Amino acid sequence: MRIKIFELIVTLSCFATSAFAETPLPAGGAVPVGAPPQPGIGGMLVPFIAMFAVVYFLMIRPQQKKMKQQQAMLSSLQTGDEVITNSGIIGRIAGMTEKVVTLEISDGVKIKILRSQVGQVVKGQIKDLL
Repeated sequence: MRIKIFELIVTLSCFATSAFAETPLPAGGAVPVGAPPQPGIGGMLVPFIAMFAVVYFLMIRPQQKKMKQQQAMLSSLQTGDEVITNSGIIGRIAGMTEKVVTLEISDGVKIKILRSQVGQVVKGQIKDLL
C-alpha cells in the first residue's frame, strides 16, 4: 500500500515538473545536460536568515529594550511619586510592597494596584496634566 502511494506521488510530481517545465523532459525522465543547477541548502537558508534578522531588528529588539526600561522604572518607584497606571488612573504613591502599590487618587481615597500596572511616572505635578 505504501509503495503504491509513493509511486503515485512520484508519478504526479514528475507530471507536474514536466507540465510546467519550459522544455519537455526526455522520455527517460533524466534531467537535460544544459539545465541550470538547483540551489543548494545554503542558497535556501540565506533568505530565511535575512528574514529573521529583519524581524529581530524591527520587532524583537525594540520590544526587549522597552521591557528593560519598564522594569527599571518599576524598580525605581518611591513613595510620593506621582504615577499614571496602565488603566489611566492618576495618583500619588502612598505605600508600596514588593508586588502591590497603594495609590492615593484623591484626598483620603486610596486604592491598591499591582506594581506591574504602573504605566509611567509623572514628571512635575499631577495638576499640570489636568
